[in-house]
Amino acid sequence: MDRFISHKVKNLAPSGIRQFFDLVLKTKDVVSLGVGEPDFAAPWRIREKAIYSLEQGYTSYTSNKGLLRLRLEIAHFLKKHYRLIYDPGEEILVTTGVSEGLDLAIRTILNPQERVILVYPCYVAYPAVVELSAGRVVPLYTSFEESFKINPEKLKELIKRYKPKAIILNYPTNPTGVSYSKEELKELWRVLSKEDLLVISDEIYDLITYNFKHTPFSTFKGAKGKTIYLGGFSKNYAMTGFRIGFACGRRELIEQMSKIHSFVMLCAPIISQLSAIEALNSQKDVESMVKEYRRRRDFIVGELNNLGFKTLLPQGTFYCFSSIKNTGLSSLEFASLLLKKVKVAVVPGEAFGLLYRDFIRVSFASPFPDLKEAILRIRKFKEQYLKN
Repeated sequence: MDRFISHKVKNLAPSGIRQFFDLVLKTKDVVSLGVGEPDFAAPWRIREKAIYSLEQGYTSYTSNKGLLRLRLEIAHFLKKHYRLIYDPGEEILVTTGVSEGLDLAIRTILNPQERVILVYPCYVAYPAVVELSAGRVVPLYTSFEESFKINPEKLKELIKRYKPKAIILNYPTNPTGVSYSKEELKELWRVLSKEDLLVISDEIYDLITYNFKHTPFSTFKGAKGKTIYLGGFSKNYAMTGFRIGFACGRRELIEQMSKIHSFVMLCAPIISQLSAIEALNSQKDVESMVKEYRRRRDFIVGELNNLGFKTLLPQGTFYCFSSIKNTGLSSLEFASLLLKKVKVAVVPGEAFGLLYRDFIRVSFASPFPDLKEAILRIRKFKEQYLKN
């Protein structure tokens, strides 16, 4: 059968997260701090809208670009919250999750062997979609000492050396939880504005922020025309199963992304689109969830640091990235032993880049009692199974 399988697909490394969680699924009574999904159900008014839409008989296709009503609402939301203006008719595409938006963006812009800068540690899909489009990854590695943030000088050097077609930004960031202030983003734009490359900005966690208000990259003078802005509903509104996202950008780019979308996906599910309209009017529900995430963040980060696992305080998302260097174990060894001995699941850092074998990703998108129980078990694990 090998001759029937594409070389690109065959050589593509499987998701490190999924590989590890295949093992988790075989273990009973696990407290999971691994999967990147809110433990909240989508707010009731959103679910009610989905139910009512079915009862009304909304089961058809929509426009390839998505319901105009939804695109109008997205445009209104971006203008109201960020003073960011996109034409809902020509510059907004509704996608089946942000993952599809990312894939469409990469496939639209890349020719074989063209380069894309990825900021490591990064979400596992980024290198995969570049490789599947026959592109080449240019890694920009960040470190704990740099707060896992981009060094503008390092960015400048990589661009000069490799002349990439694009860079993928993600903030607030999976897996580290770091984000960028407006001033920090300005410094990055000062570098990128002088270069002939496109910015693909994945801002799926924009409403889950703690330290400062989120600033979309497209808001800087001149940046909008060089940026594909990706947003969505999965994380902010606890709507992961609805699979609904959106991409905003220049008409020429959105037109070509829509072309691919119309062939491979046709349109996002109509019930999800109608529910997304309701979500954009559910900001109080988001604020309530973020308030709880903040409480969990403060608890889990404080406890992990007390246990000797150095952890930066996340500025957004519901993840933290903890150093396990002092254990002498690789992240895969640590996570496997933690699962085996005390039944706590975390994600090995090497899933987000091989240089991050000294880290684990911990999700605090779990009920508070589960977080407390996990810390008790991790403390037991450290005392009984780790060499000091």
